[in-house]
Amino acid sequence: MRLFILLSLLTTLFLSASDCSKKKVSSSEQHKGKLEIAGICMNYTIRVLEGNVDTSLIEASWTDDVTKKSYSNVFRLGNPCEFPSTIKQGDEFYFKIDSSQGKPCTVCMAYYPTPNKAVSIKVLDK
Repeated sequence: MRLFILLSLLTTLFLSASDCSKKKVSSSEQHKGKLEIAGICMNYTIRVLEGNVDTSLIEASWTDDVTKKSYSNVFRLGNPCEFPSTIKQGDEFYFKIDSSQGKPCTVCMAYYPTPNKAVSIKVLDK
């Protein structure tokens, strides 16, 4: 009888722990973005296409000094080493804002203009 109770407890703990890692991102946390500029050395500019992002985090309007093209609702990628290399300039993707401390990383020092405001994000599987 004790063995049955012990196995039941362990099974319950295992199943409840596995559910925690499968949390869905709520629609209010999910945003759609587009990699507008893939500048040298991960100087990336991302535009928010869908979702309610705090307007204090992004530039309502920004102009690329090189191309003189204007963009709305953009930000600089704040965590370049965690951005998937499979996403190319012009690609759209879903993301959530990631306020956790990312892994330290090193990128080259070459410069390409980006918006002043940087946001760390986590790209979501779709």
